[in-house]
Amino acid sequence: MGIICYKTMQMRELPETSELLTFVRAVEARSISRAALELGVPRPTVGRRLARLEEKLGARLLRRTTRRMALTDAGEALYARARSVVTAVLDAQDAVRHGDDVPRGVLRVSTPPMQGVGLGTLVSRFLDRCPEVRLELETSTRYVDLVAGGFDVAIRAASDLAPGLIARTLARTRLVAVASPAYLAAHGTPKRTSDLAKHRCLVGYTKGEHPATHWPTSRGRVKVTARLASNDLGALRESALAGQGITMMPAPMVSDDLDAGTLVPVLPERLTGSAHIAVVWADREFVPAAVRAFVDEVVRWAAELPAFARGPARAATVKAGRAKKRAR
Repeated sequence: MGIICYKTMQMRELPETSELLTFVRAVEARSISRAALELGVPRPTVGRRLARLEEKLGARLLRRTTRRMALTDAGEALYARARSVVTAVLDAQDAVRHGDDVPRGVLRVSTPPMQGVGLGTLVSRFLDRCPEVRLELETSTRYVDLVAGGFDVAIRAASDLAPGLIARTLARTRLVAVASPAYLAAHGTPKRTSDLAKHRCLVGYTKGEHPATHWPTSRGRVKVTARLASNDLGALRESALAGQGITMMPAPMVSDDLDAGTLVPVLPERLTGSAHIAVVWADREFVPAAVRAFVDEVVRWAAELPAFARGPARAATVKAGRAKKRAR
């Protein structure tokens, strides 16, 4: 859980948001007394603000005892959203107060595991360019909800955008189906997509949430049954190399294996699709300077990656809904 830095002056300037700000601070401080100290207000004031917020929402947000404080389910849901709202308010205040557009404040970023592509280089460059930003980088194979999860930016493979998001495409790379020669020798080589029903398929997760049930083809989609489902592409590749079945993944991940002959293409003219790699952020009127700076840094970084360069990269910015067809 990241910590937002508050100033007493900011609390007094925004009385209409003081209850929400106080709630977020109390959660992060894990103590009413500590929150009051950091906010520069009496402890009873914090208690009254929290009580007013619970009364307005008609829900209990915190369970407080003499020793600890815990969020209720309603409190968890509110905190995930309130934190991003608080961050945006404070970022907007900083921009106005300083009279500049310098990136500053806390930036929460979600990325998938990306071993061997220089993610550390991206982070170092960004921190060097933006010394007033505090970066919180969470690596996860799950498909995060930016708003609910309190994230500002995410790097993800995506073919569709959720409403309220903007994407800047980093690359489009071809999807290929592959298997080991040993697997095909033991189970036969599919001659048509309908043959996949008789084969062991190693599938990824749709939007990082549910095992895929279909693979893309040159004529649409074909239903597959998973022998193994994983949201870790590396695990799928290793399982294919070990002869566990047929998998489908971005071509750059298996190009060396194909060159070495440890994996071979399966129905290359039929099983085909594309992976859309993008950096995404929330579509809102005020986009913090830190978000814009990070997006620009990601685009520069991706342009230098051989794996991304193999696909036709686009620098266009796409909004969900209005330009949904362009995002596919």
